[in-house]
Amino acid sequence: MELITTCAERNLLVRCVGELDHHGAKGAMVALDQAVEAALPKKLVLDFEGVSFMDSSGIAFILRALQKMQRLEGHLLVCNVKPQAKRVLDAAGVSRMVRISQEKMD
Repeated sequence: MELITTCAERNLLVRCVGELDHHGAKGAMVALDQAVEAALPKKLVLDFEGVSFMDSSGIAFILRALQKMQRLEGHLLVCNVKPQAKRVLDAAGVSRMVRISQEKMD
């Protein structure tokens, strides 16, 4: 799992590329922690367009991002979620806690 970050005006965009599974999520969480700590964003957007597969480790990744943003009193958006990942998130009820969009966000 590769994370590509862009930050402007306390808005942090994190493009996720690869498989968000047990192996990929571990390093992704460390990279996400570092990016959030460096940017201290008010808004964090996780762009899942490049996620080719996601299992329950992706849920943990998103919930970790949510906790970070709650501590910063900021907002989290997960966008460009593909159908396979959306099914995993829906089954876990993540959309009740996090705004999730299947649409492309520019």
